[in-house]
Amino acid sequence: MNPTEAPPRRVPRPVVERVFVGIPVSPGVAIGPVFGTSEPKAEITRLKIHAADIAAEGARLEAAIAQSRKQLGKLRIRLTVLPEESQAEIAPLIDAYVRMLGPSRLVRGVKRRIEEGLMSAEAAVVAEADAIAAQIVGHSEAGASAEDRAGLRRQAEEVREIGRRLVRNLTRAPFRSFAGLPDGAILYSESLRPADAALLDPSRLAGVATEEGGTDGHTAVMLRALGVPAVLGAAGIGHAIKPGELAIVDGGAGTVVLNPSAATLAAARRAVTAFARERQRFARLRRLPAETEDGESVELQANLELPLELPLIAQSGAVGIGLLRTEFLFMNRETVPDENSQAEVYRSVVEAMNGDPVTIRVLDWGGEKEIEALSAAGIVPDYADTNPALGMRGIRLLLRRPELFETQLAAILRAASVGPVRVMLPMVTNVAEVREAREIYERVARRLRRRGERLPEKLPPLGIMIETPGAALSADALALEADFFAIGTNDLTAYTLAVDRGESDVAELYDPLHPAVLRLIQFATEAALRMRMPVSVCGEMGGNPALIPLLMGLGLRSFSMNASAVPRVKQVVRSVEIDACARFARKVMEQSDPEAIRQMVAGFGK
Repeated sequence: MNPTEAPPRRVPRPVVERVFVGIPVSPGVAIGPVFGTSEPKAEITRLKIHAADIAAEGARLEAAIAQSRKQLGKLRIRLTVLPEESQAEIAPLIDAYVRMLGPSRLVRGVKRRIEEGLMSAEAAVVAEADAIAAQIVGHSEAGASAEDRAGLRRQAEEVREIGRRLVRNLTRAPFRSFAGLPDGAILYSESLRPADAALLDPSRLAGVATEEGGTDGHTAVMLRALGVPAVLGAAGIGHAIKPGELAIVDGGAGTVVLNPSAATLAAARRAVTAFARERQRFARLRRLPAETEDGESVELQANLELPLELPLIAQSGAVGIGLLRTEFLFMNRETVPDENSQAEVYRSVVEAMNGDPVTIRVLDWGGEKEIEALSAAGIVPDYADTNPALGMRGIRLLLRRPELFETQLAAILRAASVGPVRVMLPMVTNVAEVREAREIYERVARRLRRRGERLPEKLPPLGIMIETPGAALSADALALEADFFAIGTNDLTAYTLAVDRGESDVAELYDPLHPAVLRLIQFATEAALRMRMPVSVCGEMGGNPALIPLLMGLGLRSFSMNASAVPRVKQVVRSVEIDACARFARKVMEQSDPEAIRQMVAGFGK
């Protein structure tokens, strides 16, 4: 090259837009620069100890437990600067963490590994936490329903989280910091723990994207409470992301776009505006009645699995809790909760609903659920049934162990003094179970009155879940004994079609629109209506807006669902007429082909 000539200009490579698909956990669209944060790895350098070091290693463990308790105390104080909804989300979780730092199964197991296995404290924590979590997750595959699997995964997550905290304190590894997060940034992290989410300021944060995580964990619930658009489980994003580059997070579609093109950026900005309008529309819907165009009232309630979901129910516009699952009270503890502790929790939920009704389902333990307190008390075996879905579960266990049943009924009845309550029995299959349960219920009420407890003059209604074909086909007889029905469509579908949708080989056969399932729903609904008895749907069908016209056409007027589904279901209710729904349902029930039914449902109103 001639030295007088200028060197050739290097043409920069064009920036290529990249799209990553993850799991949508918190709706909304966020646009902003990426801010990455990572947690330094906690290195475990010593696995084994000498017998002479057992006492010293036990002392290290106790110090780490004390430090963890102190940190959780500071985190609780930190909650006061968060929105009220977010405070209510994380506070019960911190309580669960603190309980696990007491004389729990985890701590006992760690100490045993130190003393008997001569393991270092940090190695013992990792081994025991992994063993407990693996056992819990293993139970989730043993015939559990979708809701049960989600709850068990959360329980395993709690155990692992306390294990991580103890290990970090034992190894003196620093925790994740968000101090440098700029305003309007999108936070990227390989994973995000619930305690991390509690440190986020939603007024400064645009969105969140991670490589790990899912829709039913505590972190997801926390992000939804914060109102931060978030996508979790976006595999591969960590290798492609560069700090400071522009990104778009679509928490509704579950996508993360890096280096968006001009067209993509313009579309995202329109989506931000559209989402804001949708939120305004849903906010208006919250104040409007769930009423059809021709004036028929419909009851929309929310399911509650953990008290930390209460703020989401308040935001949704639901008029009560149609299904309060009580299993959370029995998990992550050594002993069965007594009457006073249960009554306190039920009372707090009833008071929080401010006069709206709360339907409390008594303990639905099944062989697939890991509840240490029940095993330790000798109430249930410490192993799962060969087929837990068909074994000792629900009302069968409670009638077999009436002391457990009576304690829970007494606690619920005491909570009924502060607001309207209904009591629901799980997994009922015959009339004798309802009669026996009612005898126990009334006996407990008489005992409480003699004790001087203040109870409602008329006892709260005692109803049943319709979640097996046997119960549905016996609905006319059961309606003579129960005060209300709640149709659990998830289990009803699984039992009717002999399909566990958790089994990938047959999951496609799980079909709530199968004619057999629809006929069982129709039979149970008509049996209740003949008795002028309340009947509702509390399974996933009740939260699916596309299925609401069909269910209303079958005669249903009450639905309980995840809180996030309430606005969309209300929107559908307010857009239809009952006569049109009834005509549509009659046409659907004439069909025998599930595919034809799906097409009819998809085409309704179009």
